Amino acid sequence: MIFEDLPTTPRSEELIDKAFSRAARSGRSKSGLEAQQSMLQTAGNILSDNLENVVTEWPDFDIVDPFYRELADAVLRESVSSRTAEDGTEQTGIDALRASLSEVTWASRQVEAIQREYNSKLRKTDVDTARKHRKQAFARMADVVEEVETDLRRVGDARNALRDLPDIRPDEPTIVVAGYPNVGKSSFVNDVTRASNEIARYPFTTRGIQIGHFERDHIRYQIIDTPGLLDRPEADRNEIESQAVSALAHLADAVLFVVDASGACGYPLEDQLALRDAVADRFDAPVRTVCNKSDRSTDVEADAYMSVAEDENVDDVLDLAITTVDWESDLPSR
Repeated sequence: MIFEDLPTTPRSEELIDKAFSRAARSGRSKSGLEAQQSMLQTAGNILSDNLENVVTEWPDFDIVDPFYRELADAVLRESVSSRTAEDGTEQTGIDALRASLSEVTWASRQVEAIQREYNSKLRKTDVDTARKHRKQAFARMADVVEEVETDLRRVGDARNALRDLPDIRPDEPTIVVAGYPNVGKSSFVNDVTRASNEIARYPFTTRGIQIGHFERDHIRYQIIDTPGLLDRPEADRNEIESQAVSALAHLADAVLFVVDASGACGYPLEDQLALRDAVADRFDAPVRTVCNKSDRSTDVEADAYMSVAEDENVDDVLDLAITTVDWESDLPSR
């Protein structure tokens, strides 16, 4: 997963302490003007390099898979503080993160500029004056790093929010299972994956997204049940949840919409079909209607009928999903 290896973001205070303590050690190993030059070089390099590394470790969101980009934006809008731009507009999500990363880049370059400026001043001067110049440089460098403290904290918060997202792979064929609660979605996912799945709790769903995997003809499929997202009408979702649905829309290669024609789930069939139509409007992937609990009722027009409880036609529904995905293996043909 693209965010799991992001390093810890240093705070301004610890970064300044690290740079200046190492500079002091480097200065003790030398004497006179050379000591002041070494201290300036060491502190400047540590500050500018560490600030630059904060930025370069992040992926370029312009080329990140659309699924991860929208998912990251939804997570960051939910869990990371907003930012006020120079024009007074509020920046949230990826926009706020990008702006903070830009400020950290600015700080890195400012430190480099200060280092170059005072390197020139230290070349032709006496030791006492050099010491004063070096202290001035340290003070200015510290001011620059402290100026981006809020941005460093925002980047750190973003890293913490994203690094524990589960490993959902946009390059694998993906089946999204939708439908109202209690229609049998989770039972179906558990059955076809033999319960080899994980529960991923995103900020925008309390129950967690269920992710399972299965293989067919040497192809690994991932199948996702989304309680809290695709089990109620669009009007009942908040902005973050709606954006999460948009992210899933980029990921899905097929959608199985499960209905319960018997009404035992507690929701009228009319409402279930209305939700199905809304899901079909949101997703570009083909949507297949699956009637579960067919041992109780088949009184609905569907693409497939099954009863997970009675172990009837479950494999047929899985075959339907695989056919709908129509994924071609990269393995060479024999």
